[in-house]
Amino acid sequence: MNPGPPLVQIKGIGIDLVPIPRMRQILERWQDRFLTRVFTADEIAYCRARKDPAPHFAARFAAKEAGLKALGTGLRLGVNWRELEVKRERGGPPTMVLRGRSREIARARGADRMLLALSHDGDYAIAQAMLVGDGAADGARGASA
Repeated sequence: MNPGPPLVQIKGIGIDLVPIPRMRQILERWQDRFLTRVFTADEIAYCRARKDPAPHFAARFAAKEAGLKALGTGLRLGVNWRELEVKRERGGPPTMVLRGRSREIARARGADRMLLALSHDGDYAIAQAMLVGDGAADGARGASA
């Protein structure tokens, strides 16, 4: 008898909506000062390679906010923006990689990865993040899907 797929436990969920025109204003005003504070070098390179980077930066900012909500921390407990990184492999879905303190917190909550959905259309970018674990008490696999 097949026991079926392993159970996945939801440890936290977050969602965020970012107005793209607002992100465009922030990018024009603060430029690299904002970018290097919030985004990793890979995220900056990915977005700048697009015809219009603003929607992609807005979606990644929304993802970071959603990820912080899923962790339940916000920018507290030693967590910073660049610890949550959106990765996108060609042809694959976006993923959220957790590092440093955010990864420690996820593991302590029994999570081993963060699922991510991004979208942008018109004037808005949206992201949903779900912190999940495979049911193991120690979260041994690391939070870096």
